[in-house]
Amino acid sequence: MEPLRNPYLKSLEHRGFVQGVTLTDRTTNAPWCHYFGGLRYALPPTKRWRKAQRLPPSYSYGSKDHPGQCAGETGVCPQPSFPGLSLGDNWSEDCFQCNVWVPTGEPPKDGWPVLVFIHGGFLQFGTPNTFSAGALLGEAAFNAIIVMPAYRLGVFGFLYSSELEHDAATVSEPVGNQGFWDQRLALEWTRDNISLFGGNPSQITISGYSAGAYSVFYQLSYDIHLPEDQSIIKQACIWSNSPVAQPKAPSSAQTQFNELLSALNIPHTLSWVDKLAQLRSIPGSKLLSAATSLEINQFRPTTDSLFIHPTIFQSLDNGNIGRRIAARNIRIMLGECRDEGALYATWYPPQNDHSSLYKRLLADYPTPLVDTLMKLYCPDGKLPSGCRDWNCDAFGRIYADMQVYNMQRGLVHSLVLGGAAHLLYRYRIEHRLKCADETIPPEWGVTHATDQYIWWWGNGSVLQADEKSMIKSAFIEPLTKFVHGESDIGWGTKSHREMRKLRSDGSVEIWQDGLWDEAIRVWKALRAVGEQGNGPIAKL
Repeated sequence: MEPLRNPYLKSLEHRGFVQGVTLTDRTTNAPWCHYFGGLRYALPPTKRWRKAQRLPPSYSYGSKDHPGQCAGETGVCPQPSFPGLSLGDNWSEDCFQCNVWVPTGEPPKDGWPVLVFIHGGFLQFGTPNTFSAGALLGEAAFNAIIVMPAYRLGVFGFLYSSELEHDAATVSEPVGNQGFWDQRLALEWTRDNISLFGGNPSQITISGYSAGAYSVFYQLSYDIHLPEDQSIIKQACIWSNSPVAQPKAPSSAQTQFNELLSALNIPHTLSWVDKLAQLRSIPGSKLLSAATSLEINQFRPTTDSLFIHPTIFQSLDNGNIGRRIAARNIRIMLGECRDEGALYATWYPPQNDHSSLYKRLLADYPTPLVDTLMKLYCPDGKLPSGCRDWNCDAFGRIYADMQVYNMQRGLVHSLVLGGAAHLLYRYRIEHRLKCADETIPPEWGVTHATDQYIWWWGNGSVLQADEKSMIKSAFIEPLTKFVHGESDIGWGTKSHREMRKLRSDGSVEIWQDGLWDEAIRVWKALRAVGEQGNGPIAKL
């Protein structure tokens, strides 16, 4: 049931005034929280593919008489469609806004703790506007500020080339991975401005789902290499994803860039200035259409040596990242759903044959890894055991293992190597709430994204009474304590091989991870091959 929305004027001191809304329960008339939608965290870049600009110290959202209107939503970066996610074509490349939920009442002495959430969507689609945190604050007493930023996606956020390197150098900006830089700007905006909403900038937990969780790993790895007085992240939630391999080299990104030029009939013989001028003059919808028509149409992060260091996976292998996380006492909550692969199998599925599966995996992973994967899963060119076809069962299984099951266990293994075992809170969800049926077919089981209704207390849908008590004790109360920085959150696990599991009947057990050994076997096999074609990676 949609809450009532009453205007709420908020003074942000030197930032002026904003007009948000107070969300109120229609049945009880009890206020849930204050909501500010489409709140700007950065100014647009001077040109497409450049870095967004910090808000200047003098920036004001509005005056008391003419406050900034923040009762709506963020801009939506142009993006391909996905089943069950209808965004229309109301796109804007100016998507540098966030949605913010603030508890009602007086904040505690040090301010409300803060949860920054990065939405998923393979880094190709998605928006924070499909998430609703009002009931989590209003009914479940979460008592924390929640910030959800939008960021650039796909070809708009992750294009990289030598031409863009030249362009960035002219304005002394970083090149590529602009979607990650957008997320970082949102984190910095949160640190610098959240106290104006009653928040505590010293208690920020970063969280993300799917590609948002993937983003959390890279935001965390960037943050822990900064001087401690510049770091922002105190805790992290990595929900249903994990890092897989060293992101592609600039040379691979250049090949994709050149293919995009060809798809748009832009001559390769032009100067870098003219190439970019033509690319920047193309309407977003046409650029998106050309980008999604390419054989390798997934635009993903590049090893740029600034945000993503070339040895980041070596730092996992030798325990350096784990040691840095342990030294800063950063707790990490991470886990999975039982049937992740059912939804994953719907994202650009291959044709029903061996070669099509191979080509599809190349859209996401380096050739040496795909070669190894096919040998591990499809020996002698045969379907994996128990799979009926290549385009659904086999693809869904391999993709889910790579995105979640195997690689997240590899991440845990590496963090433990660095002495961070005591900071890990692992989970597994095998229960599906009834409201998940509104968007995800029941026959898909407890698949990827069904748990959004757990973490977000129905995410705008109505929970049944028995579901509320079940998920509150299973996850919401421990998550609340986690975000608030409490030392004992009642998780129940005693080692990194144990997971807090919500069983299909709604009960909670501490489960000895039955997928561990096979996952680490695959992780080690992938870590032993050269990702960029430059020889072997340091073995575990």
